[in-house]
Amino acid sequence: MDLDDLPLAEFAFPGPLRDKLVGAILSGAKTSTTGLLAGYERANEPLPEVGHLSAVVDSAGRRVAVIELTEVRVIRLADVDLRHALDEGEGDESVAQWRAGHETFWHSAEVREELGDPDFTVDDDTLVVTERFRLVHVV
Repeated sequence: MDLDDLPLAEFAFPGPLRDKLVGAILSGAKTSTTGLLAGYERANEPLPEVGHLSAVVDSAGRRVAVIELTEVRVIRLADVDLRHALDEGEGDESVAQWRAGHETFWHSAEVREELGDPDFTVDDDTLVVTERFRLVHVV
């Protein structure tokens, strides 16, 4: 498997949060993630598919691991369950705690800029893409 041929899996933006998330992936604590459907639509990107392999990159842009998607769902934000929240590996102990952290990220200037909407906010009906993955290879 040539890591250079795989599409990139970039978690958050480069910096401390990305480094924390990549560390959780490498340790096996993080096996799920959540993105905004609006982000895929804005970038005109297809949704990820089960079986898809990608190279996880750290803040320096180094390919540090390979993950394989095992589940992809589009659901309402209100329908994210505790199992998914815990499997994100960020230390959240409840869905409310998980959601508060994600809302802070999704309401950040960086995400709003990426979406092209300075007033973007989420609510219970916001569609999110939940992904479950497994660690295939660590560099």
